Amino acid sequence: MVNITGDANSNSIVYTADDGTQTVYSPGDIAWILASTALVFLMIPGLGFFYSGLLRRKNALSMIYLSMMTLATVSFQWFFWGYSLAFSETGSKFIGDLKHFGLMDVDGAPSPGSSRIPSLVFCVYQLMFAGITPMIALGAVAERGRLGPLMAFVFIWSTLVYDPIACWTWNPTGWSFIMGGLDFAGGSPVHISSGTAALAISLYLGKRRGYGTERLAYKPNNTSYVVLGTALLWFGWFGFNGGSALSANLRAAMACFVTNLAASTGGIAWMLWDYRIERKWSAVGFCSGAIAGLVAITPGSGFVGAPAAVLFGALAGTVCNWATQLKFVFGYDDTLDVFASHAIGGVVGNVLTGLFAQASVANFDGAPVMIGGGWLDHHYVQLGYQLADSAAAVGYSFVMTTIILWIMHFIPFLRIRGHEEAEIVGLDEYDLGEFAYDYVGLDQELGHEIEFRPGMGDSGKTISGVTSGGREPVHTNHSTNQTASDETASEKGA
Repeated sequence: MVNITGDANSNSIVYTADDGTQTVYSPGDIAWILASTALVFLMIPGLGFFYSGLLRRKNALSMIYLSMMTLATVSFQWFFWGYSLAFSETGSKFIGDLKHFGLMDVDGAPSPGSSRIPSLVFCVYQLMFAGITPMIALGAVAERGRLGPLMAFVFIWSTLVYDPIACWTWNPTGWSFIMGGLDFAGGSPVHISSGTAALAISLYLGKRRGYGTERLAYKPNNTSYVVLGTALLWFGWFGFNGGSALSANLRAAMACFVTNLAASTGGIAWMLWDYRIERKWSAVGFCSGAIAGLVAITPGSGFVGAPAAVLFGALAGTVCNWATQLKFVFGYDDTLDVFASHAIGGVVGNVLTGLFAQASVANFDGAPVMIGGGWLDHHYVQLGYQLADSAAAVGYSFVMTTIILWIMHFIPFLRIRGHEEAEIVGLDEYDLGEFAYDYVGLDQELGHEIEFRPGMGDSGKTISGVTSGGREPVHTNHSTNQTASDETASEKGA
């Protein structure tokens, strides 16, 4: 039985362990972490909208669906054994054990992350990190992966990839934690692991139909979704980084400030690099840069000050922008540039944390735990720790993801590579039978006839009754029973 009492004088919550030890929690700290949990939750559908807007219309719904499916799958996995594998106190330096299987004994005891919040609060907060990480990687399956087997992939990948990296990074028993690696909110467990997994997925799936031709040189189907997704991600990142202080304190405030600053400078930097080529102020470019800045500041957000955050954002917006060209150099098809934005961005953030981390910023929370800082504090070995942690996350995630994919490949109903027919008609129609919009435009593909309905002109091309071409369906003048195209034709004849 959990022994929880309240202190009426201080409005605190008191937990008493079986041995009589008491821990006092501040309701403000608990409230902030629960609010941060809700903020990070919003990031998951936000990522779905961001990905959806960047794709072609016939695949737009698939990414929004995957965002919610991933959260649901990981929620069960985290309850079942994910939390225990990542944060059990009796595990190894690499992965936890099953001490907390089925959330056994996850209640009011102090959490492994901080003694300022109960383990149950810490558990639900960390669930959101576990939920968004595989969704980042699933951007690589866009337009050519089978949606059904991805539920199994997410469960397996979370167990074999995310949980071990989270354990060695954040669990006090983990090797990187013991070594002295600094990762405040998930540079390696979230971004490097998912970005590298996306590279492995891209190489496994191969190129999309029409790769290297103008057919895939399409513009985003819904830039509004891209901006909406970015806004939700940016908004949620205050909980992602600020909540990682695991307390409502000055360190959380600094984390929020540098998060916003890095996103801003990252967006401006990427947009300026794009302007140099296109001579256009690209909203998509700004959004891409903002996310790159958010990725980079994640590991250092609780260790660096505001001046360093400007460099984090500007350098991430620049390096990640250039890294999008790697897929053309090495010939892989990373549909949404997940590797460039998250893996490269995460490495940039880890390295810069090794250079600019300051013990004075880390002590903003008043905790007794001290760090050596980075190069600014003349702690030069910290860069080596950061590089070792980054290299381990890249190598482990890539190898394990590749092994998982190829084992699933030889189990027919778990094979992730989709059929050519699915690429042609789109994953929304092929796997979901639903669409993001009330009509979907489909381009003609080799071997598939496009039917014409009388009087609809070029804008009336259909496949199985699905409208293609323009962004609006055909309009009918009911007073004359003529379609808009018929009226236009008669006017031209006149």
